Amino acid sequence: MTVTAEKKQEIISDNARAAGDTGSPEVQVAILTERIVNLTEHFKSHHKDNHSRRGLLAMVNKRRSLLDYLKKKDVARYNALIQKLGLRK
Repeated sequence: MTVTAEKKQEIISDNARAAGDTGSPEVQVAILTERIVNLTEHFKSHHKDNHSRRGLLAMVNKRRSLLDYLKKKDVARYNALIQKLGLRK
């Protein structure tokens, strides 16, 4: 369910805006997306795990807030990120 350290470093390096960047909205959204995907897979076999479902909803809301912030600040970066992560159909 959690993101391994190696996977997290890979996500950071793929989405960082500069060297050593771990706090930009792009990186935060990418890490949250990976965690959300992992939890979604978890729920396919553990459909009664409501405690983790609450955490999933919190992560989805946090990602939505970060995406709203990024869209307000820089629409081009927002569009590039959702295209890269495949968040919109």
